[in-house]
This record gives sequence, C-alpha cells and structure tokens, in this order.
Amino acid sequence: MRKYDLAVVGATGAVGQELLQVLAERGFPYDPESLKLLASERSAGKKINYQGREYTVEATVPDSFTGVDIVLFAGGAASKLFAREAVARGAVVIDNSSTFRYDDNVPLVVPEINPKDAAWHQGIIANPNCSTIQMVMALKPIYDAVGLKRVVVSTYQAVSGAGVEAIEELRRQSALVSQGREIQPKVFPHQIAFNLIPQIDVFLENGYTKEEMKMVWETRKILGAPELAICATAVRAPVYRSHSESVNIETIKPLSAKEAKELLAAAPGVEVLDDPEQKLYPMPYQASHSDSVYVGRIREDISCQNGLAFWVVSDQLRKGAATNAVQIAELLYKEGGKS
Repeated sequence: MRKYDLAVVGATGAVGQELLQVLAERGFPYDPESLKLLASERSAGKKINYQGREYTVEATVPDSFTGVDIVLFAGGAASKLFAREAVARGAVVIDNSSTFRYDDNVPLVVPEINPKDAAWHQGIIANPNCSTIQMVMALKPIYDAVGLKRVVVSTYQAVSGAGVEAIEELRRQSALVSQGREIQPKVFPHQIAFNLIPQIDVFLENGYTKEEMKMVWETRKILGAPELAICATAVRAPVYRSHSESVNIETIKPLSAKEAKELLAAAPGVEVLDDPEQKLYPMPYQASHSDSVYVGRIREDISCQNGLAFWVVSDQLRKGAATNAVQIAELLYKEGGKS
C-alpha cells in the first residue's frame, strides 16, 4: 500500500496528540520521512518524539502544505486561515473545527453512518462536533429501523472538551475547594469544580447556546433529515474526560426497549452496557481512551407513545474527534486514492 504525505495542524494540543496516537494505533499508511507536525508560531520549535523519530514542530504557513496528500486539522482558528490554502496545494483537508460543517459543499461525515458522503468532497471534509458524533451513532440504527419524530438531549460534557487549560482549571479548583480557599475562574465563566455549568459556547438569539445548536444542525445534516425536531441542553460537568448524554426520542413507528437494544448491539462502533440488576451502565471513566460509543439505561418512555430514553457515553477526544478524523482518512485512501 502506498504511504501518504501527511500533515497534522495543531499537533501540540490535546486533539493533535490524540490524532498522532490514533494514527499509530490504527497503522495509517503515512510516510514518516515526510510527516509534518504543524502548530502556531508560539509552539514552533518544540520537539515531539513519535514512532521512534524526533520531529520539530513547524509554524503553520501556506507553503507548509506543498507536497502534502492529507492534512488533519485538530481544530481552532487555523482551519479558517489555512484549510483552503492546503486544498489549493493539492491536499485533502479533514477538519475538526466548526468552520466548514454548515457549508452545503462540505460533507460532514461519521464513517459508520454516512461514509458515502465523503466521496463528494471538494477538498475539505468536516468532522462533526464531538457531542453530535456520539448521539448520531446511537440514533442512526433506530432512525433507519423506525424513523424519528423528535429528539431531546441533555449533555454532560467533560472539561477536556475545552482544552488542556480547562483540565488544569478543574484540577486546581478541586484542590482549592478541598482547602477551603477562594476560587477565581479563568477558563470557564464560573467555578467548575463540584459544579455544573449549563452553558457551553455563546448564547444565540433564540436562547440556545451555539454548542446546543451545533447538535441540531449537524444531526440533521448527517442523517439527511432537515426537518427532524431536536432540542438540546449542553452542560459542562466536572469530569476530566468523556462526554455523557441523556437522550429521549419519539419514533415514528413503535419500537420496544428490547428491540432497541438489539439494534444498538448490532450497530458498528456501538457497545451496549445495560444490565440494571448488575448496576451496569456506561460511565465516563469506563469510556475514556476507548473508540466505542457506549449506550445503556435503554427503556421505554412512560410519558408518551413511541418514546425511548437512553444514556450515551463516549470519549470525546477519541471517537468524538481524533478517531473519527482518522477513520475519514481511511475512507479516502483505502482504495489508494483521494476520492
């Protein structure tokens, strides 16, 4: 198999480091001689030991992408600045930011769900929001079987979704609380230690946050269901890693909890952990560093007809970002080409 010339933008950040780890774990066929690890000027010059080699991180500039086959953007402002520069130089971009997700000319792909969408890319493929990915992984088999009328989701999102500084803030605040000392939040608008913050990203005119509306817009696009009714509430939780979601759905045709479990258990990338008598259900610490989407607490909604409720947990740095991006790269190159 051909080895591809690869670049990772944001290589020093949390998602960038996960991207490198997943590439190694999955044996993606890149050429180690030409691998480029890119970041901001602030991180330029740093050394990263990777797969037995030492790489020097380079500042990202347009000419960084000359001769590169595929560029993995870890997210952030770099996508707006450099994604189209990379495409202009012949590379295919897989982008973890929200920059291109709502562009009708850019596919938004979860490989287990809509792999064929990757084929119509015009140089850029968007990676969905982490919370969206894990929810649609659980929704898709049910949507295909009986249709969906309505989705209500509440998320409990780990601080690592806000970056390395957010992890340090939770650690620091947890120590301060235990010592009875005053807390001055920096990363989050309020204390995160031993607290929940019902705001992720900015509020929009409709009263929802941008994070909540991402789940609405992206789920509709991925499923090809532009009229699907979705209501989301996104909450930051004092957990280091892995997002959790409480999902309530109304289906068009009836589906029992038992049938839903069977559908989910057969879905690629999904693992059902659901045995209430044994206190078996998904939790963040179990999901961390795993690529699976875990579903449990699957039950019929006693408040409405054709309703189901379930609990979804996944590592947002793995399947919610890095692993999904590498899987997209595998889709593109498994036949030895870019399309």
